[in-house]
Amino acid sequence: MRRLVCVALLLAMPLAAQQRAPEQTFELKAEDAAFWKLFDKDAKLGTMGDGFGFTEGPVWEPAGSLLVSDETKNFIYRLFPDGRREELISLGDPDGNTFDREHRLIVTASVLRAIIRLSPDMKSYDVLADHYEGQRLNSPNDVTMGPDDAIYFTDPTLDLVKGEKQEIPFQGVYRLDSKGTVTLLTKDLQQPNGLAFSPDGKFLYIDDSAQKNIRRYRFHEGALSEGVIFADENVPGKRGVPDGMKTDKKGNLYVTGPGGIWVWSPAGKHLGTVLLPHQPANLTWGGKKNSTLFLTAGHSVYTLPTRAKGHLSYPAKAVRK
Repeated sequence: MRRLVCVALLLAMPLAAQQRAPEQTFELKAEDAAFWKLFDKDAKLGTMGDGFGFTEGPVWEPAGSLLVSDETKNFIYRLFPDGRREELISLGDPDGNTFDREHRLIVTASVLRAIIRLSPDMKSYDVLADHYEGQRLNSPNDVTMGPDDAIYFTDPTLDLVKGEKQEIPFQGVYRLDSKGTVTLLTKDLQQPNGLAFSPDGKFLYIDDSAQKNIRRYRFHEGALSEGVIFADENVPGKRGVPDGMKTDKKGNLYVTGPGGIWVWSPAGKHLGTVLLPHQPANLTWGGKKNSTLFLTAGHSVYTLPTRAKGHLSYPAKAVRK
C-alpha cells in the first residue's frame, strides 16, 4: 500500500521535478582503508550549479571558474562558484573538453562529428579534424592532451546524429598531432568513451561503455601497446557505465560508473565509490592545489573536496613558444 501511494505521488509530480528527484543519497563508500587517504570521512558534497539539461566535459579555469558542456541545451557555459553562469558558445551536442598548451579550449563536437578548437574569446572555432582516411568521424566523445602535447580522443557511435551514416566501420581511439594528422591507435573497444593518462605518462586508460570495463595500454612515442583489462564496473541491474575519468598525482584513477565515481588504485584495486544523488557522466580537478573534484551529473554540477591532488594533462597556464 505504501509503495502504491509513493507511485501515485510520483505520477502527480511535474515531469521536471521527477527528473530532478535524487536517485540516491550522497555517500562515501570505502572498499579499502586506503580510500580514507583520499577523502575525509565527513567531506560534504556541494552543488555548484543546477537546472542544466545534461552536463558533460567539465574543465577548471585557474581564474576560478568551470567550463561545462550542456549536451541537450547545446551550449558551453562558464560556471562560477556562486552559481552564476555565462553562455559562451552554441554548439550542437558539445561533449568532452580540454585545454591545449596555449590554453585554448579543445572540444569534441558530436553534431559536427569533429574535434574543434575555440578562439580565445570562445565565440568562434576552427575544425582541427573531422575525417580519418577520407571518412567522417563517428561522434567524438572525450579528449585529453598527451605527454607529447598531441590530442588524444575517442570516437564511438554513442552520439552519432540520427539519420546520418556511420562511415568508419569501427569505434576508434585516435591521436591528432599539431599538423592535423589523425592516427588510429586502437579499434579494440566496442564503445570507447573516457580516457586519461597516468601522471608519469607511461599508461593510457580508456574505458569501454559497452563492455563496462577499463583498459590500460602502455604508452610510448605516440603509440599504444600491451592493452589489458585493468578494471570492471559491470554491476548487473544497475544503470551507469564507465565514462569520464581522471587520475590524481599518485596514479589513482577516478572513473564514473554505476551510482557514482569509482576509485581505483594504480594496481587496479577498487578502493571505494563516491555515491551521488544523480548518475555522473564526467569529472575534473580544480580549486586550490587541484584538490576539489567537479562532477557533472545530469542537471547538476557537484563539488567534492578531497585529500588528493589531481593530475591535469595540460599546464596551469598558457605556454608560449
